[in-house]
Amino acid sequence: MTQTFPVLPLRDIVVFPHMIVPLFVGRDKSVAALEAAMAADKEIFLVAQLDPAEDDPKADDLYDIGVTATVLQLLKLPDGTVRVLVEGKLRGRLGGLTDAGTYMTTEVIPIEEVTAEGTEVSALMRSVIDQFENYAKLNRKLPAETASQLGEIEDASRLADAVAGNISIKVADKQSLLIETDPARRLEMVFAFMEGELGVLQVEKKIKSRVKRQMEKTQREYYLNEQLKAIQRELGNEGEEGEGDELAELTQKIATLKLSKEARTKATAELKKLKTMAPMSAEATVVRNYLDVLLGLPWGKRSKLKKDIAAAQAILDEDHYALEKVKDRIVEYLAVQARTNKLKGPILCLVGPPGVGKTSLGKSIAKATGREFIRQSLGGVRDEAEIRGHRRTYIGSLPGKIVTNLRKAGAANPLFLLDEIDKLGQDFRGDPASALLEVLDPEQNSKFNDHYLEIDIDLSDVMFVCTANTLNLPQPLLDRMEIIRLEGYTEDEKVEIAERHLIAKQIEAHGLKDGEFTLTQEGLRALIQRYTREAGVRTLEREIAKLARKALRQILEGKATDVTITPENLHEFAGVQKYRHGLSEEENQIGAVTGLAWTEVGGELLTIESVTVPGKGAIKLTGKLGDVMKESAETAMSFIKARAPSYGIKPSLFHRKDVHVHLPEGAVPKDGPSAGIGLVTCIVSTLTGVPVKKEVAMTGEVTLRGRVLPIGGLKEKMLAALRGGITTVLIPQENEKDLADIPQNIKDGLKIIPVTHVDEVLRLALTEPLEAIDWTDADELAAQPPAPIAPAGGELHH
Repeated sequence: MTQTFPVLPLRDIVVFPHMIVPLFVGRDKSVAALEAAMAADKEIFLVAQLDPAEDDPKADDLYDIGVTATVLQLLKLPDGTVRVLVEGKLRGRLGGLTDAGTYMTTEVIPIEEVTAEGTEVSALMRSVIDQFENYAKLNRKLPAETASQLGEIEDASRLADAVAGNISIKVADKQSLLIETDPARRLEMVFAFMEGELGVLQVEKKIKSRVKRQMEKTQREYYLNEQLKAIQRELGNEGEEGEGDELAELTQKIATLKLSKEARTKATAELKKLKTMAPMSAEATVVRNYLDVLLGLPWGKRSKLKKDIAAAQAILDEDHYALEKVKDRIVEYLAVQARTNKLKGPILCLVGPPGVGKTSLGKSIAKATGREFIRQSLGGVRDEAEIRGHRRTYIGSLPGKIVTNLRKAGAANPLFLLDEIDKLGQDFRGDPASALLEVLDPEQNSKFNDHYLEIDIDLSDVMFVCTANTLNLPQPLLDRMEIIRLEGYTEDEKVEIAERHLIAKQIEAHGLKDGEFTLTQEGLRALIQRYTREAGVRTLEREIAKLARKALRQILEGKATDVTITPENLHEFAGVQKYRHGLSEEENQIGAVTGLAWTEVGGELLTIESVTVPGKGAIKLTGKLGDVMKESAETAMSFIKARAPSYGIKPSLFHRKDVHVHLPEGAVPKDGPSAGIGLVTCIVSTLTGVPVKKEVAMTGEVTLRGRVLPIGGLKEKMLAALRGGITTVLIPQENEKDLADIPQNIKDGLKIIPVTHVDEVLRLALTEPLEAIDWTDADELAAQPPAPIAPAGGELHH
């Protein structure tokens, strides 16, 4: 049977049957509904809102199930709100809202109470009461007598509602308990909600006790430290061992150091925070470490730079033989600095194969310019924080390598060597190469911002020198550096380096005395030619160390008093000869050409071989060739087919023969277009039967029209040719301008011939001139294989 009641929407609370609850009512419609209820039979319908923020809820904004309640007491407060005490009666369903002017009414459909009895219900009631007692012990907001009052309730439905009204759960969960009419099911739900709340309350209790213990420990440590300081002051031991009061020391440093305005403000603020902290707390340690780093930087400290150009040139010449281009650049920098007395540090990048002295050259530059030397290897660095530092929010955070090394140098204008910059990595932690863009940009590095320090550091006085084996670097990073190439040493340069530095160094390292070990110049040349094949001198140094070890052993065993190494006895100390010095081919051969290749470790001789096999004019390529080299070979083959008669090759030959081109050392990848003219010469030699001169090497890209295009790495290739005993080198005409950068002793040891067309290459490389033949369409038809004849009266089927 339905009945009409005034409606009181509730925010953040659900009222259950038999539950007495105080409510504060402030909305005009709600106050009007209460007044209407008081004027009638004091009955009102209480229903919770779906959204507590809604000030004027409609039917869709309210839950369907609520409770009818009796207003026990109503009190109007001075601020206009009403305090009302209500008692829940029965569950009811919202029938629909009706506007009664100043308030809303609804027809309520009562929901009959369901009774539940039995052993299972009794056991469930007992479990709920026990669980509520545990809950009440942990929740201090509940009165102590609540648990005992609940124990006196014998009706399952009333017990479930009473417990639901006293536990702290979400409004939606309480509403689900109000909707559930089955008392046994409601008891199970209440038990489950209490189980979850108990877990949360136990964790809260643990946290509170742990925080309390920590606070007690911190306070105890603070009092003990204060007592210790007082005792030290009384005994007069304060400042023993020069430590002094730490805070006073930091204050003095901030006052005396030439900090920037930003750094002084930051340091003062951090010191102020440190003074308010407990000395042994974790936060104080973080702030103390930060101040140590900040105040440890070389603020205003600079090395006195050398301006004597002649002395700098002498130091560079003493430490390094050759490398004139690099030395000239350093001396030019010093000249400008001596005249203007100010210059932003240049950013040089020394690029060259391993072992040519890039890192040691950095040390010599520092020595020549009077700067402190610091080196940071970037090989394998993958984290951007290695450059810019970690933010102080992380545990164990540290400044980046730039700031760390600057602090270690003790001067604001050191020489900073960034070694192996081409070996930088990159992963999910960021791209360190991009972080270096700010460091290596002269326009930006005056305000380099480290994540740890959070202030701008001036790096404009730092002279950055980078080293790399290749230019495999991001283009923006390359754009910020001045590239200086160190291509490698000639045989004569290696002899000079060994006689000036390497031999003396190994004699001292092995404890040999004067006169006990002698390596003649002829023996040294033989060692370079037969046991090393490199652009630098690292292998040479290892081989000299090997000779010194074996010589020392002979002396200590009493077999000799001194050892002199010559070409004749070199094999006794150095072992079996590793490389064959001289021509790459011992005699003129058909289909064998010596090419020249550039690698990351210098130039190399590249042998190209070809043979003809039965086939139909195709070309087969082996030797682990890259796509560019394969296309170069196909271009060479197409060019030869197009010009075959002019080279004395019958075009009909291509109907019967394939050409197989192979580049030995099949496990080594090979790519690039510079083997083009070598491939043409090799294939022409094979097809004509004319041998190639053994003393000739060549490099150059070929086009379909036979033009020879320029290539790179000319100096390295010339060095490889000289090392390999080649006497004549064919290079593209357009590379003739690059000969100016090649040392004179290389040009004196080689006959370098610039060429513009393949015809010139073949004339110079083959032992005999090629004679053209006449070839007509009739010859082409005559050379074709006869066509099969169809049987009489039949068809020819293919």
